[in-house]
Amino acid sequence: MTAPELDVEHDTDQARVDTPGPIVDSGTFATLYALSDTQVLRRYRSGRDAGGEARLLTHLRAHGLPVPQTVHLGGPDLRVERLHGPTLLQGLVSGEVSIRQGAALLADLQARLHAVPVPPELAASPGAPPGSVVVHLDLHPGTVVLSEEHGPTVVAWGSARLGAPATDHACTALVIGEVASDTDEEYAAAARAFLAAYLRACPRFNPDCVITAAAHRRRDPGLSAAERDLIPAAQRLVARLLGLTR
Repeated sequence: MTAPELDVEHDTDQARVDTPGPIVDSGTFATLYALSDTQVLRRYRSGRDAGGEARLLTHLRAHGLPVPQTVHLGGPDLRVERLHGPTLLQGLVSGEVSIRQGAALLADLQARLHAVPVPPELAASPGAPPGSVVVHLDLHPGTVVLSEEHGPTVVAWGSARLGAPATDHACTALVIGEVASDTDEEYAAAARAFLAAYLRACPRFNPDCVITAAAHRRRDPGLSAAERDLIPAAQRLVARLLGLTR
């Protein structure tokens, strides 16, 4: 399913400029430019239209999910609230957040997302299976900001769509499992402990959805060949830990 179509404010007075400000971050798909201390511009380098993402975030905010305030400026450009604070990943590495606390926080944010009602415009979307909810599909400690503005806040919504909650859980588990399965990764052991804690915090985790999640991960154009090679090991690790945590 493609980007959702919901009504949201569209700032037609903002013209696109090639150099809107200093680069704050350059991710796999988008570049963030500083507009001020309170706002950034997020621009998709592919030129994809970002209107659906802005509409979705406005809907989620209206239902109490902590996400940054976002306005579509046209085409690939979003004006996004600038958050101040470390990511959950940084909080875990620094010891500010324990593994158990971090896993519970991640599972709680995911449960809150899945509880948001699907807008009527999306409920009848072609290809959406019965019981679908809004899913993030890339939720992990690096996409949660422990912000001064809203507390733990979910970012990086470019992969969001309608889907099964269990697939969202499985995608999160695989992302963490890939780190835990990387023998060259300094934090592999900590990632394994975090994965075990996350699985304990998701009592409705459906192991059958790991295959679907793995297929989704393999289609991710942002993954390197080395990251893609870690997916089978991550699948096996999730299966083993499920056996220990259930």
